[in-house]
This record gives sequence, C-alpha cells and structure tokens, in this order.
Amino acid sequence: MFVKVIKTRVFREKERLLPFIQEYLDRRGGLREGAILVVTSKIVALAEGRAREITSPATREKLIKAESQWAMKTKYTWLTVKDGTVMSSAGVDESNARGKIILLPRDSFRSAAAIRRALMTRYRLKRLGVLVSDSRLLPLRAGIVGIALGYAGFRGVRDYRGTPDIFGRILKLSRTDVADGLATAAVLEMGEGAEQQPLAIITGAPVAFTDTVDRYELAIDPREDIYQPIFEKIRKIRLIKAGRRAARSTK
Repeated sequence: MFVKVIKTRVFREKERLLPFIQEYLDRRGGLREGAILVVTSKIVALAEGRAREITSPATREKLIKAESQWAMKTKYTWLTVKDGTVMSSAGVDESNARGKIILLPRDSFRSAAAIRRALMTRYRLKRLGVLVSDSRLLPLRAGIVGIALGYAGFRGVRDYRGTPDIFGRILKLSRTDVADGLATAAVLEMGEGAEQQPLAIITGAPVAFTDTVDRYELAIDPREDIYQPIFEKIRKIRLIKAGRRAARSTK
C-alpha cells in the first residue's frame, strides 16, 4: 500500500471544493482505478462555510455544546460525543483557521459520496474510494492518529468473525477497522502543521470496493465498549482518593 500526499495552495473559506480537488488531481494525471482519495475534513468544512468567529469563551462553549450529542468539561478540554464518536470539543479546531474556528463538516459520508460520484465520472473509474479524514487522540496515548469521519466506495470494516485463525480456532470478535486505518496512514503523511497537504492518494490498499456503504458499520453501543469498565473503575478510584484527601484534611 502506498500513500502519496498532494501539496496545494491554501484553500479559502466558501471556495468550491470539487474544482480545487480536480485541479490538483489533473496536475498528477487524474486518478487510477482502485485508488482511494483522502480529503482532510478541514477543507470540506471550509467549503461549507463552517468557520466561526469566537468572541468569548462562553461563545465557544455554547458552540461546542450545540455541536455535541453529549459534552462534559474536563481539565484540559471538553470531552464530547459527536456522530457516535468520542472526540475533544466536538471537533472544533482553531489550527490553520486565520483566527476563526472550524467546525466539522455537516455530513462527511454525504460529502465523500458526492466527491466520489463526480470523480468517477470525470476520470471514468469503476472502483474508487473517497475518505474524509480528521485526527484524534487515543486514551492514554500521546499524539494524534487519523480517523475517518466519512467515506464512500469501500467497506469500512473487515469482519473475521466466524472464520478460523491459522490453527483452526474460530474467531468470535475480530474485526479490522479499515476506514480509520487508512485515515491514520494518510494523516501520518499529510501532517498536522504547516505542510499544506490536504489531499492524499492511497493505492494498493487491501479494501473491498462497494457502491453501498453502511455509515453505521463502525459504530458500537457504548455499553458494549470493552474499555468502558476501565474508565468506570478509574472514575471510582479518583472519587475514593478524593474522599480520602477530604477526610484527612478535616482531621
């Protein structure tokens, strides 16, 4: 699998996205059959006019809450759930934003599908994937990794359940998060600073191409998340320690 990033000029707020993408793809000779185009969510959001000016911390807080399905203030940030994904501050981003903040795209799956349809027609392709990427922090790990906010043209999950491993043991839980794996590979090359590389082309990826995508195939019930008991235990431990400190301070 190969990832090739595309350096571009600065994308402007409310600029048309497809002509921008096509301009830089045309310079490279277009797209080949079986490629996956990765587009950073920031330029998708900018094309949609999703930049906002923040005049006060209260305005920012109100916007984060409005963008979230669930929000909780923590020491460092707002811990939120948006579109079924845990993220910081509902994806509200202040980097590379000319003094504004940029929200996430309205519907990254729809955006990916629209981009894919246009590019398949332009370059006469039958197998093409499009992925809208963002970045996230993993619990208890330093540094960001990529995440797929939306995608089209390929299956986001490879399911091994019910199949044997190399010793014939039937796998019960194993699934590969294809979409986020591709996003992480692309984000590693695209960068997070001043690289100006909002597009990437992945070739040779081991994916199953499809015209129909289930946008909920990566989602799981929070009650079935395997890490849920750990964080519940950490929360209880912190409450116990806080109670002990309070008790000692009263003696």
